[in-house]
Amino acid sequence: MSPTLPMFPLGSVIYPGLQVPLTVFEDRYRALVHHLMRIEDPTERFFGSVAIREGYEVGDHGAQSLYRVGCRVRLTDVEPHPDGTFDVVAVGVDRFELQHLDTTGEFPVGHVVDRPEGTGPVADEQLVRARAVFTAYREALSQIRSDPYEGTLPRDATYLSWTLAACAPLPLSERQALLEAEDTADRLTMVTDLLRSELRAMNVIPSLPATDVARTRWSPN
Repeated sequence: MSPTLPMFPLGSVIYPGLQVPLTVFEDRYRALVHHLMRIEDPTERFFGSVAIREGYEVGDHGAQSLYRVGCRVRLTDVEPHPDGTFDVVAVGVDRFELQHLDTTGEFPVGHVVDRPEGTGPVADEQLVRARAVFTAYREALSQIRSDPYEGTLPRDATYLSWTLAACAPLPLSERQALLEAEDTADRLTMVTDLLRSELRAMNVIPSLPATDVARTRWSPN
């Protein structure tokens, strides 16, 4: 049997290193939080998240179709409210592939296998290119709205690739493709090309608002 994880499907993609705030109000996900809080060691409070391909995060019908590659996430902060809901913060850790989702219990449970990051080399020139394109994108975006990223970009190539993926203004399918990239070099190539395309669109139509991007906080966990 493959290892299991409590599962929290979302309408967005979580990346390793990404710190994610969530509001938990559905009974099944309240039960998931209660389950995690009963784990004595807080560093072992893991759950999994996969993006919803079709369907919704909430409601009786919920997700109709899920992407298979997701992110294992560690629960780091929990704020309970009198009405039984929670505000939580979680940090993406690493990738997995969902083999089967069991929805017969109090909360969904996924049977998963690890999806480790590839170990291919990353050329210095590729890192310089990626940083330069993102810097140009931030500069162009600052003319029409706020900066999508606060702080200094990570030096580590893998975390740089996750940071740029999180900040890039992309539809869900392309964000998922970045999560599924074979290795860091492939992801950096993909996100650099996507940011270049966005820059070209912004230069052709300077008044065109960029797609909303979430402000994110990052942790090397």
